[in-house]
Amino acid sequence: MGRQLRQQRRGRGTSTYRSPSHRHVGEIKHPHIELKAGKVEDIVHAPGRNSPVAEVRFEDGKKEKIIAVEGLMVGQDIRVDGSLSLKPGSVMPLARIPEGTLIHNLEARPGDGGKFVRTAGTYATVVTKGDSIVVQLPSGAFKNFDPRCRAGVGIVAGGGASEKPFAKAGKKFHAYRSKSKAYFKVKGVAMNAVDHPHGGGGHPHVGKPSTVSRNAPPGRKVGRLSPKKKRK
Repeated sequence: MGRQLRQQRRGRGTSTYRSPSHRHVGEIKHPHIELKAGKVEDIVHAPGRNSPVAEVRFEDGKKEKIIAVEGLMVGQDIRVDGSLSLKPGSVMPLARIPEGTLIHNLEARPGDGGKFVRTAGTYATVVTKGDSIVVQLPSGAFKNFDPRCRAGVGIVAGGGASEKPFAKAGKKFHAYRSKSKAYFKVKGVAMNAVDHPHGGGGHPHVGKPSTVSRNAPPGRKVGRLSPKKKRK
């Protein structure tokens, strides 16, 4: 009888594979539309994120957390009311952002708080404006957005952190644990036969067809899954 596979243990949701949400600083998204102007009170580290987080106090006393951008400083004023303010950290609809502006944290739908371009050191570029706004994403792909979708001005801070070496395995373990990721992965063909359906043998090889049925039991469902049937 083989052991439980790694992906099965992750699916059970035990504490080993669960993200430590008690260490996260909270949900990071664009402030509510009714908020107008605010001032940056602090820039903090957020476990589980590559970029730092800025805490902003608004006129009505509410405190919101946004993604910090390069050049953002404590005490700086930012606006989210849609006025043409191209200061780093300001938030406005894409319809009011000039072409060629570097932006981040784009909304997929108006009001969802931001879904695209949130990783440290990344930015998107407004290309053309019309009935829909064409934006070039960090991957180089061009995507159309609703003009009412909001975005932050500037480049996400924290770029270049991945260039620093970890130096030892313990640091990588703790860094990946904040993101609920395994800092090393062992191939199935490198395991013993008791540990994985692809394990065993005199040298690393699958030893059997690597495709598996979608109806296979959990202990056998590894490798390449058969494609779903096309519906007419």
